[in-house]
Amino acid sequence: MPDLTRRTFHALALLPVGAAVFGAAPARAADGPTAPEAGPAAAADFRSGLRDLLDLHGVPTDSYPHALNLFCDLGAWHAYGIPGPADTAQLGGFSGPLYLAEEFPWYLSRAFSVFTLTDEPTGRTVDLSRDPAPELHSAPGILTQAYSVEGLRVTLDLRYASNRTTLVRATVRNESGRPRVLRAGWTGELLRHDTEPVRSAPSLAATSTGVAVTFAEVRLQKDYLTTTQTRFEAVRSVPVDTVVDGDGYRSTARRAVALPPGQEARFAWTESYTFTDAEAAAARREAQAVLARPERVVERGDERWHSYLRRALDGVAPERRRAGAKALQTVVSNWRSPAGALKSDGVTGAITAGTFATGLWAWDAWKTAVTVALFDPRLAESTVESVFDHQITTADADRPWDAGMIPDVVFYDDPEHGGKLWNERNSKPPLASWASWRVYERGGDLAFLRRMYPKLLAHHDWWYRNRDHDHDGLAEYGSTLDPANNSTEERRAAASWESGMDNAPRFDGAGVLTTTDAHGTPIGYSLAQASVDLNSYLYAEKRALARISRALGRTKAAEEFDRDADRLREDVRTRMYDPGTGWFYDLGSDGRLVTSAGKGIEGAIPLWTGLASARQAAAVRASLTDPAQFATPLPLPTVSRQSPQFDPTGPAYWRGPVWLDQFLFAVSGLHAYGYHQDAEALTEAGLLHAEGLLGDAPIRENYNPLTGAGQNTTNFTWSATALLELLRGGITRND
Repeated sequence: MPDLTRRTFHALALLPVGAAVFGAAPARAADGPTAPEAGPAAAADFRSGLRDLLDLHGVPTDSYPHALNLFCDLGAWHAYGIPGPADTAQLGGFSGPLYLAEEFPWYLSRAFSVFTLTDEPTGRTVDLSRDPAPELHSAPGILTQAYSVEGLRVTLDLRYASNRTTLVRATVRNESGRPRVLRAGWTGELLRHDTEPVRSAPSLAATSTGVAVTFAEVRLQKDYLTTTQTRFEAVRSVPVDTVVDGDGYRSTARRAVALPPGQEARFAWTESYTFTDAEAAAARREAQAVLARPERVVERGDERWHSYLRRALDGVAPERRRAGAKALQTVVSNWRSPAGALKSDGVTGAITAGTFATGLWAWDAWKTAVTVALFDPRLAESTVESVFDHQITTADADRPWDAGMIPDVVFYDDPEHGGKLWNERNSKPPLASWASWRVYERGGDLAFLRRMYPKLLAHHDWWYRNRDHDHDGLAEYGSTLDPANNSTEERRAAASWESGMDNAPRFDGAGVLTTTDAHGTPIGYSLAQASVDLNSYLYAEKRALARISRALGRTKAAEEFDRDADRLREDVRTRMYDPGTGWFYDLGSDGRLVTSAGKGIEGAIPLWTGLASARQAAAVRASLTDPAQFATPLPLPTVSRQSPQFDPTGPAYWRGPVWLDQFLFAVSGLHAYGYHQDAEALTEAGLLHAEGLLGDAPIRENYNPLTGAGQNTTNFTWSATALLELLRGGITRND
């Protein structure tokens, strides 16, 4: 299935990445009876068959993140779920929100805004839990609730209006044969942590338009980060009186609504989570505009999600559309907009999993961007650039010798401001040029390539200047002259992280060498082995840089990159392949292949990049399809089943579990060499045997190759992007 063209995307009038929907406009009360709404938004059927892709039901029991799935959109820093039928106290509200305290996820409430109705003549609250079959659902871009109780039809929906603000609408229709007089209200209660200072950080405050949560300054750098400017605020569309009582509040509409039979009343409110006073002021102006014309949020959101689904699911088999849409929804929920030190929109690892919720990892970003380009090229471009915003330059005060390097991961708080999760001890595998070219092919523009080109050149040069210890043209994973890399063990650990395969057995006991510049001054450390995946990635980078150079009219540079790629291809083929076992391995500094740990999935990367010979590809294919090696019940573990280090349990991480990004690389490599039947069989086995992948379970970080059980992080981005690519037939090699 061919990719969409750049022209196709340029014809779309998509919203700017992470932008607000409206400018300021006066607020309008929405408490009068109206006729039922009609029009494109109400009649939209593009979500048909795509309800409850992921089980988002449940409410948190305390403030610390739980194993609940969440919905987020437009790069916001707060997310919601849906109560289940048994969560009677939260019916009429949306679970949470979960908010990101700069770098860490926490729950603010079980349901911060529970919509209530009081029958004015009797003073009795309409009990939504009396509906025996409430409709509590999610669908791409929206959360919904519907109740039929006491002759009333009450519906609610939640969408995102911008990267800081959600819009919630409630419609109350009188389906009885008698007039009703009803008064709307909202209730909520904070969830508090057990220990200080987090316990006392949030405080409720009544406002003239609703209620707000202010925060104390807490700087627990491995747990919780807020300032006195951090704010969560709910703004109602109707005038309200709010009473705060400790950790709870109640807002009551000042006017009741007279509702004749067959008529309906509509209410709306916004909830904004902001980090600075300037953001809070902008959010209040935005709330006025949104509440003045909520239908515009609905229309634009539906247009955007219709576009997302149409493009992302193009080529996906009808029976697999739900799985593809779940993958799309997972990726979008992990999108974060600029905040703190993060300057560009990017996609994080997993909003439901601790520090994965807010960090932008380099190779995660690049792999993710390629798939994001299928449905939102602007977000894809920004995702690539999000980590390049922090590329080291010669002007860097701390490490000018690392000019061109991309840090492993960046967060809201950089090291200058006390950030403890930010990591410059190592980088990540080089896939930036490949990603930039693929984003361009899938809808990016030439201006993006022009912006990226000098940065990509600097990044590529860094690998050969700082990670080729013996200057033989084969690079090694390594670590920087960071103060934390203060021993052989720490330097080896950081170098292993640089591979992205953290504790892969090929790095056990690897030697560490000091790399110096032309004057003998240390500039970093390298493992005493050149890694086959690293050099295969660098081969793909050279081919991509050649293509980018040609697109920018730099013919001589393109020819040089192609010549370099040809030389590297021959080096990997002749020096990193073992004919005896039919596999590619890392190459030790002594000139011997590192085979003691057995075969690792990195040996399949030469097929994905297209540098293996046909004979070598045939041998690798034999191992990938052998049940005794890589064709386990859930195929393509990170190390062969025959490896002495094979251990498929969760704590093993890279010593046996199946990671879907590597799965995708391997089957794409088989496709690239014409082994389509094998690739399709492995893909089908993977889709069927990975627990919950095709159902409503969250997409996991990795899976047990023998049982298919999901392991580690839930709602993991690069697994979701790999799933979508697999459903579309897999990405191709690079020549």
